[in-house]
Amino acid sequence: VLLAVKVGPGASRQRVVGLHGDMLKLAVSAPPEAGKANKAVCELLAETLGVPTRDVTLHAGGGTPFKTIRIAGLSAEQVRRKLGL
Repeated sequence: VLLAVKVGPGASRQRVVGLHGDMLKLAVSAPPEAGKANKAVCELLAETLGVPTRDVTLHAGGGTPFKTIRIAGLSAEQVRRKLGL
């Protein structure tokens, strides 16, 4: 499954904010430097979806707030349900 997200780095806490147009908006506490925010996004989604961190990877958008995340091991319907979409 490929998931489009908009990331707000440097937040006070990590959370799934909700929908932002047709993207999922996430807030992570890590700064946007040296891939720290990207790693935090993958960890947040893995925890939220109940999958191992290795199953959530950055597919595109490493240097921008608009990213595509690849999620292995779940169907699109399972991802929507677990995210409450």
